[in-house]
Amino acid sequence: MQKLNKIMEPIVKKAALPKSELLIRFERSNKMFQRLSQKLNSYTSEPHCFSGFEQCNKLKRDFRTFAKHQKQLTDQIQMANEGVSSQLAADIRLHLRRYKELESAIAQYLLDLNFTS
Repeated sequence: MQKLNKIMEPIVKKAALPKSELLIRFERSNKMFQRLSQKLNSYTSEPHCFSGFEQCNKLKRDFRTFAKHQKQLTDQIQMANEGVSSQLAADIRLHLRRYKELESAIAQYLLDLNFTS
């Protein structure tokens, strides 16, 4: 998670990049992603049954994939000197949609975990 913090730091500090609503949402989703990832890796979120282990492993794979896409987008944003292009904006919107799906999946996992314990 510290790696993600280091990745996102230049975005926040870079003055040449205008603070659009999309970028602010991107940064906010990154912070929430880090919290969800910590929660998923916490001992309090350990599954109690086999199906829970399968669901947890799938979520962890999805988190790794999401983190990889997050890094790619962060690199593209850092390289963009004159704001965000329309293609990059579309990629960010898609990424934010994926974040919502991942957030829903982990919420469902945590609810299922509480019902089985």
